[in-house]
Amino acid sequence: MGSRTSVILALAALCLVSLAATAEADTRKTASVSQARQLEVNLPDASSAIERTMARPPVGWLAFCRTNWSECTDDAGGPSIIDLDRSDWHDIVRINLDVNRSITPVTDMEHWGVEESWDLPVDGKGDCEDYVLMKRKLLIERGFPARALLITVVRDEVGDGHAVLTVRTTRGDFILDNKRDSILSWTATGYRFIKRQSQQDTMHWVALGQPDAGTATAAAR
Repeated sequence: MGSRTSVILALAALCLVSLAATAEADTRKTASVSQARQLEVNLPDASSAIERTMARPPVGWLAFCRTNWSECTDDAGGPSIIDLDRSDWHDIVRINLDVNRSITPVTDMEHWGVEESWDLPVDGKGDCEDYVLMKRKLLIERGFPARALLITVVRDEVGDGHAVLTVRTTRGDFILDNKRDSILSWTATGYRFIKRQSQQDTMHWVALGQPDAGTATAAAR
């Protein structure tokens, strides 16, 4: 009986390993398909978000910049918009997907024991702001202008605060989001846009008009 039980347990363990390997392979396949689909389509078009009045920068951003100043400076005098071509689009799609797949989502309370902390996710864990910071960093390292990569605060589909990265291009404003791998026009996300970094000076923030109303603005929180 003991021998038979051992065999059964061994087979069960092998099944679990096989299932885990299959799940991992399926995840890689799904990511590959998602990336391939975005790369195959023609370059997308979008509108541009409307910047309104000045807004207060998020407290987490200010705290992050105090200890990571080099990550917060922009290329003064550099371009504030990307002249988007297919090569640029491929880089943006790849970096967005790579970061989404490489970071495990955790709250700041789970991660650091505090309510709010913006950090580069060097340990492979983070929340929405951390995904944004890493995507911005990698895109800048790839040669994209910092003033065209704007950290943006929104209200998501259930009204919760959420951070995304706006990529400003000659074809409109696109949103890189850890909640989805697809890169959408800012008007297609379903989010309510609150504020983002100013394209003139990324240490300053501006309130944004909403996709469906040119006169709508949002108060800085």
